[in-house]
Amino acid sequence: MTYQDMPLDEATRTLVVNRPGKRRRRAPEAPKERGAISFADRKRRSVRIWLWIIQGLALVGLVFAGLGPLLWSAKASISDTQAIITDPMGIWFTPNEWSNLVRAWNGAEIGSSLRNTVIVALGSTLATLVISILAAYILSVLKPKWAPLLSGAILATLFLPGVISLVPLYLTVLDLPLFHISLLNTFWAVWLPSAASAFNVVVLKRFFDSVPREILEAAKIDGAGPLRVLWTIVLPLSRPIIGVVALLAAIGSWKDYLWPMLVLPSPGLQPVSVMLPTLASGPTPLAVKMAAVFLSLIIPVVLFLIFQKQFLRGVGTAGGIKG
Repeated sequence: MTYQDMPLDEATRTLVVNRPGKRRRRAPEAPKERGAISFADRKRRSVRIWLWIIQGLALVGLVFAGLGPLLWSAKASISDTQAIITDPMGIWFTPNEWSNLVRAWNGAEIGSSLRNTVIVALGSTLATLVISILAAYILSVLKPKWAPLLSGAILATLFLPGVISLVPLYLTVLDLPLFHISLLNTFWAVWLPSAASAFNVVVLKRFFDSVPREILEAAKIDGAGPLRVLWTIVLPLSRPIIGVVALLAAIGSWKDYLWPMLVLPSPGLQPVSVMLPTLASGPTPLAVKMAAVFLSLIIPVVLFLIFQKQFLRGVGTAGGIKG
């Protein structure tokens, strides 16, 4: 059928739609539903009011559960012991005992314990990054013949509780194989075991698998060796996930208690996670103990607030690289 045989309205409509250089207008897409409540129900006033009430209560509950303990410890750290005991949930506090922070830092030796904690966290994070990155790079990029077997062995260790390896690991620290030395009361006893993290190896390997192979092949053709490919290509592309692994390793070593207590029996080397239970059982006043707790809590919170953008960005890009 030609345009001449068509009715005037239909022919005109066809010519307008199929006119060269003229794009057909797309029908506006319906907005997607954001939840269990439809858009029609959201337009009702009663539904909106109840939705605002529920969201407000949920927000207040989350804020109270998240900031409540931190704010209470901050209040208790500058209150006297009598006020903490008589009115523990009071909003106002008098007098302001700012000296509790100084006594906790110097008298309770929270300062030296925090220094030990920083040393343990930095060493554990560095060891974790070195071992995990190298292992993931070997399994994902180099891919030797025994890579599938090693990957299966690493995945199998994720199903084993950490308590099972506690005794063999402690015996290894007491008598290091080949060297026959004891790592007890040294930071190496905390750094080295924390480096072997199967979870971090799996996470980094998954991210390395998403690196475009064309870039790696082009680098190899240009004469780049394995270490140069790792340093100049893989690591710059993997900075988000490396930041996440580093932050998780630092926080994990910061709050670890059982293993540092076993391998660091000397009080001068113990981190704050081991020192606080010892301080709680001593004759130190309650207000000074609460000041020590607050000082040990505020540092990881500030650390997360500073690096929260890198942390969330790394979690969002953990599944692949955006092109």
